[in-house]
Amino acid sequence: MVGLGILGLPEWALPALAQGETLVPFTDMPENLPASLGETRIYDVRKISGPFTPRDQFFTVQHYGHPVVDPATFRLKVTGLVDRPTSLSLDVLRRLGSAELVAGFECSGNRRPLQGLSSNGRWTGVPLRAVLHRAGVKPQAREFVFFGADRGQEQVEFRTQKFTVDQQFGRSLSRENALSPEPFLAYALNGEPLTRHQGSPLRLIVPGWYGVTNVKWLAQIHVQEDQYLGKYQARWYRTLKGETIDGEVKWKEAAITHMRLKSFIARVTRDGSWHTVLGVVLHDGTPLKEVEVKVDDGPWQPATMDPATRARYSWKLFTYTWKDATPGEHTLVSRVTDVNGKVQPTAEELETKKTFLEDNSQFPRTVMIA
Repeated sequence: MVGLGILGLPEWALPALAQGETLVPFTDMPENLPASLGETRIYDVRKISGPFTPRDQFFTVQHYGHPVVDPATFRLKVTGLVDRPTSLSLDVLRRLGSAELVAGFECSGNRRPLQGLSSNGRWTGVPLRAVLHRAGVKPQAREFVFFGADRGQEQVEFRTQKFTVDQQFGRSLSRENALSPEPFLAYALNGEPLTRHQGSPLRLIVPGWYGVTNVKWLAQIHVQEDQYLGKYQARWYRTLKGETIDGEVKWKEAAITHMRLKSFIARVTRDGSWHTVLGVVLHDGTPLKEVEVKVDDGPWQPATMDPATRARYSWKLFTYTWKDATPGEHTLVSRVTDVNGKVQPTAEELETKKTFLEDNSQFPRTVMIA
């Protein structure tokens, strides 16, 4: 397993609870959380113990179950508008070059009160464009579709008709995004092979994007000219939001792509008369200017960023030392600002957003101090 120092990170991890610290429960959520809901695995962010989420606790969402793919016989197909259609084994992929990527992300449906559909990992794999360059992309190629091995029966509606079809999970990227340096084909997480829940033996990681883009059990890359309109691309993962243009509200539907700037408080601990507030920032890789915490109706106060999470696409952990807390119930909230001046919005500023996806609003938490 590669040491953190090779990645430019310090050889230490934030402890779950330092000696003498006790957890202060939130009063706005249940103390005991389920580890999963159906086949969806939830990460209890109150138990963050370092920069990387343990791979057996890393959150996961899927729509067609967890297929079993034999790594020994696995082949990644690259088809469509390429010069050399190909089928690549894991060994061939590894020979294209082994690289490391630190990337954290959340499901676009991640929201209060749990915020448990978010995690951070150290991925091992090969840049996507190395595979695409090997295959040779034709000039007319515009859309790169990524199909997983997971599949199921779907009803596709067309006006008054309904068709039942067998459909693979699929998502696509534009030519510009697919051939950029960022997209990554991962076969290991935190130094060990991917688990079945994490898409073994191969998955796509698009750093800075919501989790739905990161196709698990990746089986095929199909390059085409036409726009891809699969269920989980064009219909299921959309945001409907009202925007005022020339004094009139226009309703805009937008695809789920880059993560919206977001922070939330994950836990509060007590050590004597001092309290430590631990929080998480999720973002698209745009550098951050500051993270702040506010107690009740007091002023915004600067929080301290954890240097172990400074990698561009890592989630960012932050702490705030809360001194002289008085007995009774208190409200804590965080907000993050990036270098472009974009500030995490309040819930009121997102009132015109109708769908629950992409909820990056400031999230007040309540605690009771004895």
